[in-house]
Amino acid sequence: MAVMTGLLGCGVVAIPNADAGGGPKEEQDAARRAMLDGRVMPFSVIKRRMEREMGDATYLGSEFNRQSNRYRLKYVRDGRVVWVDVDGRSGEITGWAH
Repeated sequence: MAVMTGLLGCGVVAIPNADAGGGPKEEQDAARRAMLDGRVMPFSVIKRRMEREMGDATYLGSEFNRQSNRYRLKYVRDGRVVWVDVDGRSGEITGWAH
C-alpha cells in the first residue's frame, strides 16, 4: 500500500480510506486546515502522546476524518495490526481495534 508523507511538518501520513472522502492529498489538506483553524491540535502532539501509550509498537500511518475531526493511527504490535482512534480536539483515545 502506498503511503504518502507530509502535512508540511506536522507528520500526518494518509492511508487511503473510503470513509475519508477524497484521496490522501485531500485528507492531508483537510487535516492541515482543521489544525490552522484551531479545530484540532497539531498531529505531531497527538503522535507523540500515542508513542508513549503504544510503547514498542511500530507506527505505520494515519487517517484523518474531517467530519468528526478524529485521527485513526495504525500500529503493529506483537505481529498484530492495531488501530487507535483519537479525538483531534482533545487528543483523547476514543477507541481501539485489532
